[in-house]
Amino acid sequence: MIRIAALTKTFQRRRVLDALELAIDAGERVALVGANGAGKTTLIRCLLGQYTYEGTVAVAGLDPRASRSEVLRRVGFVPQLPPPLRMPVGRLLRFAAEVCGGGTAPMEAVAGRLGLDARSVWRQPFGRLSGGQKQKLLIAVALGRPADLLLMDEPAANLDPRARRAFFELLAERQVRATMLISSHRIDEVAQLVSRVIELDQGKVVLDDRVDGAAALDALLHCEVELAAPSDAAEAALRSWGLAAADGGRSFEGAIAGPDRLRFLGAVARYAGLLRRLSLEETRGGERRP
Repeated sequence: MIRIAALTKTFQRRRVLDALELAIDAGERVALVGANGAGKTTLIRCLLGQYTYEGTVAVAGLDPRASRSEVLRRVGFVPQLPPPLRMPVGRLLRFAAEVCGGGTAPMEAVAGRLGLDARSVWRQPFGRLSGGQKQKLLIAVALGRPADLLLMDEPAANLDPRARRAFFELLAERQVRATMLISSHRIDEVAQLVSRVIELDQGKVVLDDRVDGAAALDALLHCEVELAAPSDAAEAALRSWGLAAADGGRSFEGAIAGPDRLRFLGAVARYAGLLRRLSLEETRGGERRP
């Protein structure tokens, strides 16, 4: 799906990508990680044909610069930062749909599953939406169209836990027919989503490894938490993850998206001194599996 050879990109004498070599096969789920400035976003923009460069880049056998329109029709892209668009939401969705020769209904359906009624903000300028609303619409544009390749730069950064769970379910529905490249500066954000991790540093690949134990994208974890003492902060944090209180607010129970396991554990770690019991069990077909 992606073939890169000797890819070099320089900005004002600073070499951001340095003779990069990379191959990603169709159907792979790959995490692209590295510190800020490592070259992740620049690589993605080269794949989209937005930058000139030295070396060669091929997406499904096509040059992203010479065949940009055709490449973009086959790619779903979620940028790290929302673009500063002034156009109304409805016009944005119509434009995105026209690019791939479809309608807005699939995009509206994706937005709805993420918790956003696109029609309720149809006439609002995109730039005036909240960060979470913008992110949901950008994901809707990327996933509400047929795409062979999904390029996602920090895609779930502004999503609440419920929307993240829906996002993972949407990815699960696409994983058979789409290659996924997910960029993040934190490995714990994406480790459970992928089967391969590529780390960039100073524009070069410094790690390319397979991941064992990646969660199924649509996996769920039944979660039970018992607090040793009441805590408004801890209780608010657990409720934000969709856990419901019982036993006078001391016990909480609910479902966590499997790929969010590390993120959830990191969120509750700050209340470790208050935890009397924490249980996570994978569920399949309505049955719990420890």
